[in-house]
Amino acid sequence: MGARETALRVLMSCRNNHAWADAALKAQLGRDGLVGSEAALCSRLVYGVVQNQQLLDFYLSAYCSQKPDHLQPPLLEILRLGAYQILYLDRVPDSAAVNTSVELAKISGRGQASGLVNAVLRKIAQNKTALPPIPERDEAKYLSIRYSHPKWLVKRLLSILGREETEAFLAANNDTPPLTVQVNPLKTDAESLIKELEGWGVTATPHPWVPGCLELTGAGDLTTLAPFREGKLLVQDPAARLVSLIAGVQPGQKVLDLCAAPGGKSFSAAFAMEDKGEIVSCDLHENKLKRIQEGAARLDLTSITTSAGDGRVFRPEWAERFDTVLVDAPCSGLGIIRKKPDVRYKKADDLFTLPVIQTALLDNAARYVAPGGVLVYSTCTILPEENEQVTDAFLTEHSDFCRDGFTLPAPVGETEGQLTLWPQRHGTDGFYICRMTRRE
Repeated sequence: MGARETALRVLMSCRNNHAWADAALKAQLGRDGLVGSEAALCSRLVYGVVQNQQLLDFYLSAYCSQKPDHLQPPLLEILRLGAYQILYLDRVPDSAAVNTSVELAKISGRGQASGLVNAVLRKIAQNKTALPPIPERDEAKYLSIRYSHPKWLVKRLLSILGREETEAFLAANNDTPPLTVQVNPLKTDAESLIKELEGWGVTATPHPWVPGCLELTGAGDLTTLAPFREGKLLVQDPAARLVSLIAGVQPGQKVLDLCAAPGGKSFSAAFAMEDKGEIVSCDLHENKLKRIQEGAARLDLTSITTSAGDGRVFRPEWAERFDTVLVDAPCSGLGIIRKKPDVRYKKADDLFTLPVIQTALLDNAARYVAPGGVLVYSTCTILPEENEQVTDAFLTEHSDFCRDGFTLPAPVGETEGQLTLWPQRHGTDGFYICRMTRRE
């Protein structure tokens, strides 16, 4: 059973313990000792079920006498796993998907329901070329089911993007993004790293438009490779790489990264500064600072120091001290659904307090910016209420700051000081970046 049994344990952990799928998967793979092809299959099953949950439930409901959400755990997860294999994994025979799901029911103490599992999945297998159509009368509901995103989010996206781009965004969220790394320019260059990675069986190509980034295929567990261990690369989405580029940090400057964990933007800033200057990486959670310290050590960066603290609480010793202050604020994370597929299932009500926190962080961060200095606000979400509405309100209250335009390579080009990146447009995570300068 291997991969399927582990996948079931992960999905149950997500359900019962509200665990994030990526963290639960990593932990369970370690506990169950899965490696190689079995680990790969398990990962595919977990992410596939999470990505397609609402669509799978729609089809299950057509062939099951009980509503999916009325089924006793873990029957629903078992049915989802079976249906996903039948509908999406061509290399898995339908009979194997059905039989292993029946066995999962038995070993999970639901043997009395094995007949139900068998009957429902066989019906899906028999009808997989003629599945019931999703009703299209309600546009938002149709897209919600088709791409397994909550209806409230789909409606919000429709109001922002329109039908065509909303559908493209939803589809992009269900694609597997490439693994992207930033080259550590203090240790190597892109051309040399590409050749070195090839020696390890990894194909690396320059990112289409973000300088200093490579897209990798065939990397497997990147952390086991010498180029990673030797600090020649930093795993980072190109959108996050752009923060230090837009900030325009220079060697010798003083930089504060106010919400730094796990440290990627601090590291990227250190690269741009040639590791010359001072970077203070601050985070609310002291235990997360260890990750930053370990990352800096691996990359051989000496300009970074860490500090624990609440970014909303003023520290007089930092007043007007920094040339650049980065605020990568806590957010809904709705721009990184393609990497963390379960983020999509956040409830709208859970997001109401975020702009309050984001505003408080930005207000406090402004006090640390030296006259003539730069303040950069960023999030990994695409919702205006967490992005431009926050910076608009900030600029209304802080007349000594103004947006500062910046230019990036195509497809972005010139901006007026703020930018929302979209996976379907830019091939990056969904991300917002705003550059503001303090008047001297």
